[in-house]
Amino acid sequence: MTPKAVKAKLKAIQKLRALFLQETNFQIRYDATHARGWSDSYLLTLDGTDVGYASLKADDTQTRDTMFEFFVVRPFRKHAVALFKACLAASGATQVECQSNAALLTSLLFEHTTDIRSDVILFDDHAVTEHAIAGVVVRPRKRYDSVFEHKVEPVGDYVATLDGEVVATGGFLLHYNMPFADLFMEVREDRRRRGIGSYLIQEVKKACYLAGRVPAARCDFTNAGSRATLLKAGMRICGQMLKGRVAASPAVALEAAEDAATINRSRKLGEVHVGDG
Repeated sequence: MTPKAVKAKLKAIQKLRALFLQETNFQIRYDATHARGWSDSYLLTLDGTDVGYASLKADDTQTRDTMFEFFVVRPFRKHAVALFKACLAASGATQVECQSNAALLTSLLFEHTTDIRSDVILFDDHAVTEHAIAGVVVRPRKRYDSVFEHKVEPVGDYVATLDGEVVATGGFLLHYNMPFADLFMEVREDRRRRGIGSYLIQEVKKACYLAGRVPAARCDFTNAGSRATLLKAGMRICGQMLKGRVAASPAVALEAAEDAATINRSRKLGEVHVGDG
């Protein structure tokens, strides 16, 4: 069987991507990259049959050289390595970026990239909390609310007030794969470390569910305050963003061809090629 990667329109991968989203069943950080026209799509084929897809985006440059999604349907997943190498050769990808809870691409990243790094932690919902703080009220933001200057996050649709004064805002963003939403919040600097952020996130989670969405979140590794706030509000760490540089090898295309030949030999011999499992 001959593995190939062919550049395609987004529409051509949508059925395969629907299977990817169903299988993963978690928030995809770069989901909106497709709809915004910021991705390149590749169909992955074996002997001309579409068995998967890969997607690339730009990272620090305008060149779309970072693979961020890779999927092969289960019956052909034993050929994932050969298809991955074929896609590297066809696309010229120089980096891989993925969520550690996306098992297939994560395994390929660890096997085929170097200089692996991570700077973002991912969260999903885990527990129901019942925080309450005397004098603090969480409610929808009103037009006449006087809101403090935000330095990191946008002003949210929900506010936490202390003695009638807005001391925190938060909300959830909807530009992610259904049914997930991304939580955010910011607490005024002089009112931090009092549990207000966790109380606000707790209540925003309720609003998120009532809107038909499942809460998720992320924060930088270095942001200990946000991490503690999310954990206290019942979120849990479910993964991290990983990024690696494709191992420098001028023989990627040759390796892909050799893998194809190996698959064909194994097929003739009735063997299973463990290296592609």
